[in-house]
Amino acid sequence: MSMRIATLGAGRMGRGLAVVFAYAGANVAVVDFKERPAPEFEKLAAEARDEIVSTLHMLCRIGLMETAHVDRLTARISILPLARAAETFGDCEYIFEALPEVLAVKRQALKEASRMARSDAIIASTTSTILVDDLSDAVVDPARFINAHWLNPAYLVPLVELSVGRRTSPETTQQIRSMLEGVGKVPVVCGASPGYIVPRIQGMAMNEAARMVEEGVASAEDIDKAVIYGFGFRFAILGLLEFIDWGGGDILYYTSRYMTEALGHDRYAAPQIIETNMKEGRIGLKTRQGFLNYDGVDVESYREKRLAAFADSLRRLGLARSPVL
Repeated sequence: MSMRIATLGAGRMGRGLAVVFAYAGANVAVVDFKERPAPEFEKLAAEARDEIVSTLHMLCRIGLMETAHVDRLTARISILPLARAAETFGDCEYIFEALPEVLAVKRQALKEASRMARSDAIIASTTSTILVDDLSDAVVDPARFINAHWLNPAYLVPLVELSVGRRTSPETTQQIRSMLEGVGKVPVVCGASPGYIVPRIQGMAMNEAARMVEEGVASAEDIDKAVIYGFGFRFAILGLLEFIDWGGGDILYYTSRYMTEALGHDRYAAPQIIETNMKEGRIGLKTRQGFLNYDGVDVESYREKRLAAFADSLRRLGLARSPVL
């Protein structure tokens, strides 16, 4: 891969992205976008290189690459000072902003970096909290700007959430999506909404788990065990909306009503779309319409494929057992 990538910032996220793209064959420039004395920069650069090399060796230990390849991947990564930012950004197809979650800091850096970048470069923020439209007007030509939210550790988690702003062009979205797929990632597209997709879902789930500990419902150990072997086991195979269709949206509707009344809190109330789907007969596999469309799908074959995937998960967990005869 001849693609050139730059990260705007040499912190933890910039280093993680360097591993992602070097692993995929790209040349990566990690740019420290802060004016600092040369000895201070050299110290930072050494720390960044050490962390990157340490991460690559860890990938070797867990069986994702061979130790003999570490030097080759490391050679694809450059740690550069602010003084070399203009020449670097002017030579890159993609620039990923990876600075601290401070709006003013990001806006100023994006303003400067976008002036240095080549006109057709795509610029993406990796922010986990700031909306794309709160940053885009700082960028020269905001049509080429998008949020690309990586889930840590970025070099292992496949998902990248692409949050599209009002001025992000369709071409920008499609180009970065195709690029990410090309390096082995699984991009999804969402609007400019707080929490994107995964953080919004997981935030509620984590708070509910903590609340159950607080209420004495179960121990922390048993709650986590329930998540790993029940919740996580299911949803590693079935998406949440697919699971609603699998069981039936009507079941979720009635369960939500019961939970809201029993626990006395509207956080369990179903959204209007669940009731609307019921009224329209879109309750899932039973009607061949739900959140997903099952017209023309061999439902029995579809079910069996999903169940086979569950069986594979059991084997990976060491929990698959032969029948007692």
